[in-house]
Amino acid sequence: MSDNPGIGGALAPLAVRMRPRTLRDIVGQQHLVTPGSPLSQLANPEARAGISVVLWGPPGTGKTSIAHVIAAESGRMFVELSAVTAGVKDVRDVMERARTSREMYGTSTVLFIDEIHRFNKAQQDALLPGVENGIVTLVAATTENPSFSVVTPLLSRSLLLRLEPLTPDDIATLLDHAVQSPLGLAGELSLSQEAREALVLFASGDARRALTSLEGCVGVAEAQGNTVISADMVSQVVDRALLRYDRQGDEHYDVISAFIKSIRGSDADAAVHYLARMIEAGEDPRFIARRLVISASEDVGLAEPRALEIARAAADAVALIGMPEGRIPLAEATIFLALSPKSNAAYVAINAALNDVRSGKGGVVPAHLRDANYSGASRLGHGAGYIYAHDAPHGIAAQTYLPEELRDVRYYVPTDRGMESTLSERWLRIQRILREH
Repeated sequence: MSDNPGIGGALAPLAVRMRPRTLRDIVGQQHLVTPGSPLSQLANPEARAGISVVLWGPPGTGKTSIAHVIAAESGRMFVELSAVTAGVKDVRDVMERARTSREMYGTSTVLFIDEIHRFNKAQQDALLPGVENGIVTLVAATTENPSFSVVTPLLSRSLLLRLEPLTPDDIATLLDHAVQSPLGLAGELSLSQEAREALVLFASGDARRALTSLEGCVGVAEAQGNTVISADMVSQVVDRALLRYDRQGDEHYDVISAFIKSIRGSDADAAVHYLARMIEAGEDPRFIARRLVISASEDVGLAEPRALEIARAAADAVALIGMPEGRIPLAEATIFLALSPKSNAAYVAINAALNDVRSGKGGVVPAHLRDANYSGASRLGHGAGYIYAHDAPHGIAAQTYLPEELRDVRYYVPTDRGMESTLSERWLRIQRILREH
């Protein structure tokens, strides 16, 4: 790791002072910085122009640092825009300066746009000519899925590179370097093993959060006159791990997907874990409750009919008592659903029936089932031959109910799991009676 003080200064935040200066300094993301990789080619000072890239990953994984490194190592001019504050005019101004710099001085420009997902379509479209013609090498960073947040023409002109959260070992390496580096603590303070482990845990793979937390601990240590940062000091600075959860983004969908699939897979521990992540991140408990009601119907179904009752009761309880107490009925319903026998037979049945109806396989309602409670219905033959089921043996009348063209269709195919095994036996007996007609 380099200790070149060229970026930031003594008063800059620790996370800025410790920013890597070369690709070799980057901790983590080894899949992106190996020799011959697109990033190493972009950082090559002998490269005339590089292909633009979109860096997609959680906060604190090195997106901004990579952009700085590319510009610094390649000798290109570096221009940074924030999608939060920049507009189309700013983009066009950068393009014009980049064109002038290339034509007059032969200097290429790296344009770094942070949070590009905040740019609207018009703003992103303004980038296309410069990217297409190589006027700038665009390095765009986003924490949201580019497939949904970046316009297709810009994606097609760029390489999409996925950054992963840093591993605990990566975070520990960064902390150790920050403690010893002249740009960091310069060895004037040290970390106890417990404090180091706590900072790694609380960082949740976010380098910036790890270094910011360490910097906060320095203030506590100095105020107490200590040279060793303890776990107690860490607890004063951060009291819980950072949750990577965006209620409007990928984590929202990924975590709820894992939650439902864990219930479906009957892993109560995993289901409760994902429930806790959503609760801690401030997810709307009504959304969670609605998903439980859906899961009770779709995944548990008639194998355990009480599941729907319990899920609905949990939803009602959340609406009545709110949070944080609402976490308890949500956990109760989650565990019950996870441990219940599973059947999606009702889900499959209604989907199959809907597919037939949508494809025109409706047919006419059999005459004996049609409404006969109006004047003239009998002349049309409505209700003629209908057998009242309560008057039939076992309460089941041997007559046709489906339209003629769907006579042999079978939508509901029960499983042999849980309560549905009993329903399966009864359904088979019913079908035998109905086929006698």
